[in-house]
Amino acid sequence: MEKTYIGVIGGSSCNSEIAVIACSLGRLIAEHGWVLVCGGMGGVMEAACKGAYEAGGVTLGILPGYDRTEGNAYLTYSVVTALGHARNLIVAQSSTALVAVGGSFGTLSEISFANILGKPLVGLKSWRAASRGGSTVDPSLLFRAEVETAEQAIAALKGYL
Repeated sequence: MEKTYIGVIGGSSCNSEIAVIACSLGRLIAEHGWVLVCGGMGGVMEAACKGAYEAGGVTLGILPGYDRTEGNAYLTYSVVTALGHARNLIVAQSSTALVAVGGSFGTLSEISFANILGKPLVGLKSWRAASRGGSTVDPSLLFRAEVETAEQAIAALKGYL
């Protein structure tokens, strides 16, 4: 039986509210038996991995550098790419579906890659699309669903898997 790989994308630093949400999301991913894929570093990635790890789940970090020890302490497996931010394409391609939690510009690149690749993508307190003039653009241009909680993200993912 093929495993489901859920990408969790977000900033390498985040506030405590986003960290709690990411940790809860990671726990729920593990409880569903899914593999958590991320960039393997700190912030949202580390919080999500911590939640999955503590729930007995499997985490896979796609690391930007040359050294496996740069990854967070909650990785089950890691891939050293020496690609920097270009690894974001690998995170998106390796995921069955993704959840963007909060985010930075690196997250925005992963959101773009997920959309280019046609991967289901859920936004959880993440980027909002706006036109150059400042008016809001239809959020469905970025995400198949926008949610406020980890539980809602899991429910949305189930609809796409």
